[in-house]
Amino acid sequence: MKAIFVAGTAGSGKSLLTSKIHEYYTRNGAFTAILNLDPGVISLPYTPDIDIRDSVDIVSIMKQYDLGPNGALMMANDLIASKLDELQEEADKINPDYLIVDTPGQIELFAYRTSGPYFVNNFMADQKSALFLYDGVLVTTAVNFVSMALLATSIRLRMGMPTINVLTKTDLIADKISEILRWTTNLKTLESAISAEADGETYVLVTNILRSLNLSGFAQGLIPVSNATGEGMVNLEGSLSRILNQGEETED
Repeated sequence: MKAIFVAGTAGSGKSLLTSKIHEYYTRNGAFTAILNLDPGVISLPYTPDIDIRDSVDIVSIMKQYDLGPNGALMMANDLIASKLDELQEEADKINPDYLIVDTPGQIELFAYRTSGPYFVNNFMADQKSALFLYDGVLVTTAVNFVSMALLATSIRLRMGMPTINVLTKTDLIADKISEILRWTTNLKTLESAISAEADGETYVLVTNILRSLNLSGFAQGLIPVSNATGEGMVNLEGSLSRILNQGEETED
């Protein structure tokens, strides 16, 4: 069983991409299952094979502990770690080629509290990889792009596994894709775009962050994917295969 953790900011398209990856693998003969780890989601574009909502209920937590929605979400996300053994047992019973893990919408509650990294590190799989989603609508400006790259780097440190950066919603930003991809490979091009947007302290801050991130190739290999058209899924699967299968496809 290979595990793929899908992470990103709220609204970046995690659940929809999860469904598209599942469809792609299934269509190509791989046995794939989905684990929903978001206890607060109301509806999903897929039917989860394993669902944290079966054992962690937001409404019950609010009533039992007299909490508001935010407090209940924090407690619910912490409870994910306590359900690790149960979720592991369910996953092992299914034993798919690929288990796609749809992480909570509030990435800060999952990645920056102890429970999220604990779950990721202790969930047993033959190989693990993470996808971090760059919301295409949010990163059309250079300053926002660098901010997202900083968040992606931070999440990668917290998750502690090989991470693929994915640019989502490409069908909505067709006129900006080429420019965004240039930013990932040409530091001068990105710095020029920053200088056109910001000046003074903001420019200095953003360029300093950029240069620090560039040391680790922060956004190299950013893969554009459209959930609407499926464009880019072949490249995404290829990158996942290099990590999870050492470039070899799973056989039927």
